[in-house]
Amino acid sequence: MSPAARLRGLRPDWLGNPKVWRTEILAGLVVGLALIPEAISFSIIAGVDPAVGLFASFTMAVVISVVGGRRAMISAATGAVALVIAPLNREHGFGYLVAAVILAGVFQIALGALGVARLMRFVPRSVMVGFVNALAILVFMAQVPEMTDVPWAVYPLIIGGLGLMVFFPKVTTVIPAPLVSIVILAVITVAAAIAVPTVGDKGALPSSLPVPGLPDVPFSLDTLTTIAPYAFAMALVGLMESLMTAKLVDEITDTRSSKTRESIGQGIANIVTGFFGGMGGCAMIGQTMINVKVSGARTRLSTFLAGAFLMVLCIVFGPIVSAIPMAALVAVMVMVCFATFDWHSIAPKTLKRMPAGEITVMVVTVVCVVATSNLAIGVVVGSVTAMVIFAKRVARLAQVTAVTEPGSATVVYTVTGELFFASSNDLVGQFDYAADPDRVVIDLSAAHIWDASSVAALDAIETKYAQRGKTVEIIGLNDPSADLHGRLTGELTPH
Repeated sequence: MSPAARLRGLRPDWLGNPKVWRTEILAGLVVGLALIPEAISFSIIAGVDPAVGLFASFTMAVVISVVGGRRAMISAATGAVALVIAPLNREHGFGYLVAAVILAGVFQIALGALGVARLMRFVPRSVMVGFVNALAILVFMAQVPEMTDVPWAVYPLIIGGLGLMVFFPKVTTVIPAPLVSIVILAVITVAAAIAVPTVGDKGALPSSLPVPGLPDVPFSLDTLTTIAPYAFAMALVGLMESLMTAKLVDEITDTRSSKTRESIGQGIANIVTGFFGGMGGCAMIGQTMINVKVSGARTRLSTFLAGAFLMVLCIVFGPIVSAIPMAALVAVMVMVCFATFDWHSIAPKTLKRMPAGEITVMVVTVVCVVATSNLAIGVVVGSVTAMVIFAKRVARLAQVTAVTEPGSATVVYTVTGELFFASSNDLVGQFDYAADPDRVVIDLSAAHIWDASSVAALDAIETKYAQRGKTVEIIGLNDPSADLHGRLTGELTPH
């Protein structure tokens, strides 16, 4: 193969496609605009200058577009991260915050290398649906302050923006409807001199690019012990939100992503962000949905351009961007909420067919996320709830039946089902130790031993029969069960 042909093989498929270029560029521009007020708001939550959040969004998006494992996903400064590190900034200062961001990136790289991303397969679908619905609710709730105690003109602007995004795609999809909505509403408010809140009201936009530097903290063990708890919490929250968002984008685009690469990529992006004085971040579900679901982006180009456009818009077109009415961006985010929420999951027809346990898990996830404003807590609580419900359901599947041949001195107990900590607890009580004959056979051909609890239960059964002078024979163990039983039997209680 010639060098030219080899180079063409390495080149992305979309590189020579003008239609894809147009989609990616316009999507990046829309997301860049939407990132500005969000980044400023999250800076306020973290208690830092608005430029810190904007710098973080710029570096996170640009770096993750190269090292991330999920194409078209947007990473930037987020509310979840801001909530975690705000107390550190408040109590110890900005230098400690930056140091924590860098350490969080190191933790994320370590967790990614250890395979923490593989834990995502244990997140059930009901938790995923609850995560998506809770996220839509949180994003909508974040827009409520922009719709309360505001001039009356804000409301028709929001309605007009929503109308444009609903009907403009019926005319053409060449230009993303959110971009059209933002431009038209901005022109109307400026031309008519309508006094409504604007992006500029959120805070001053930066006038120059960030410069790298070391955090202004003492490099000591005391500093490390101070920032480590915050850094680890930020690492976990950031990975949880990023991996859940990546999984959602996988489903929307019907493509697969590398969760391990995404985990390590998030760490690299946070380290770079910290050295550039940013507040850190992770994947953003709202902006990702604008990019992937609303604008139709599918490549790393849109992610890179979202960060690049963000800085260009702030530095070069700051006065113009500052004049954009917040109503235009609120309309975009409300449309994102509507598109993100899984309406099918709450349809009466779906709820009638869905098992009660699945509905419970979904509701628990939504309630926890909305109550705490922390996606990680909701996902963990929802997953634990699902595991408990699953364990109770499977525990009932373990059954014991006894067959005694007339005139025989042997009783055969047939055990059916999965034996683990939940089901094995009831196993001991299903044998008639006093009335059974002298020889007892326990047939496990239709069962499987999963853990030490089950082996301990079988040992307890043998002990109870032995105390009455009766013998027990266990038969039918499959190879994994026989191996586990052989290694642990007689070793789980003191001799």
